[in-house]
Amino acid sequence: MASSRLALPAAIFCVVVVAASLGGAAATGKTGRITVYWGQTSSEGGLREVCGTGLYSTVIISFLTDFGGGNYKLNLAGHAWSAVGPDVKYCQSKSVLVLLSIGGGVGRYSLASQADAKAVADHLWNFYLGGTSTKSRPFGDAVLDGVDFDIELGSNAHYGDLARYLKAYSGRKPGGRKVWLTAAPQCPFPDRMLGEALRTGLFDRVHVQFYNNPVCNYRASNVAAFTSAWNKWAASLPGSSVYLGLPAASGAANNGYVAPATLKQKVLPIVQKSKNYGGIMLWSRYWDNQTGYSKSVKSAV
Repeated sequence: MASSRLALPAAIFCVVVVAASLGGAAATGKTGRITVYWGQTSSEGGLREVCGTGLYSTVIISFLTDFGGGNYKLNLAGHAWSAVGPDVKYCQSKSVLVLLSIGGGVGRYSLASQADAKAVADHLWNFYLGGTSTKSRPFGDAVLDGVDFDIELGSNAHYGDLARYLKAYSGRKPGGRKVWLTAAPQCPFPDRMLGEALRTGLFDRVHVQFYNNPVCNYRASNVAAFTSAWNKWAASLPGSSVYLGLPAASGAANNGYVAPATLKQKVLPIVQKSKNYGGIMLWSRYWDNQTGYSKSVKSAV
């Protein structure tokens, strides 16, 4: 996620029937929902452990760093793929959504055409969602809940097409379950990479990164600009749940860290006024494990 992805020591976007409280845009005040990114540091622990904490409503596996033009690369930074499939099923048994994030701050990815977007959607469907493949699926027969768009490199072309193709798979999964779509735009509005895609209105959740962007990060001297940016995002996405994206530690991003006490006392009262406030997103599980950030703030989120 922008340069925060690169800040990790090891370098460094949905389909299941869940409780209605996990989705939708009708939320005012506290939701208790926290999304966390996982997969870019082997020392952060396994996926099962993450979901067993009870701290997170959504875990986003990161990243499919290469896609487009027939090339695909999944980078889980030392995590064993064979363990992920059973852990995905465990997480889903705990009503935790598990998505795959495409993109990130490193890698080679782009969509050259509408046809290329269709090919990438088909790949995601057959290898990670409800489809089938003659080749080995990275997580076996585990079926992820959807796809997260964390697009930071290359061209912004055809991501709206990709969203449409992925959403068209909703209902084709066992039980007619939907494909969840989430996105992680930067807080300057509109996001230059995902603005067009977000205008499709197809994204269930949008985790706006309010870090590594001093112009709209929260800090005592920037409250008005932060509030303005948040309100623009919330107003522009009436059909989506909008999440406040934050680093879980000061070392997880170049700037934008908000101490737990400040988040609870100063920031959440601002964002929770929005009817489509969804919760918070944290980068990342590794950093959250170091600081206990989610545990400190969950009751206020």
